[in-house]
Amino acid sequence: MLGRTSARPTASATTSPSARYARGLVAAVIAVAALITAANAGPARATDDAPAAPTAATARH
Repeated sequence: MLGRTSARPTASATTSPSARYARGLVAAVIAVAALITAANAGPARATDDAPAAPTAATARH
């Protein structure tokens, strides 16, 4: 048979539709939870309260 790369059946052929929907729903919930967690994570706190001094040298004439 053309296009067939292995002799064993694919997971979709042996899994019931309700199990596939359940896996899809679980994956969607995990993805949304990860996005919400990432959105609520604030920026990293600075270790120093004072801003760093500029390091670029200025040309004086």
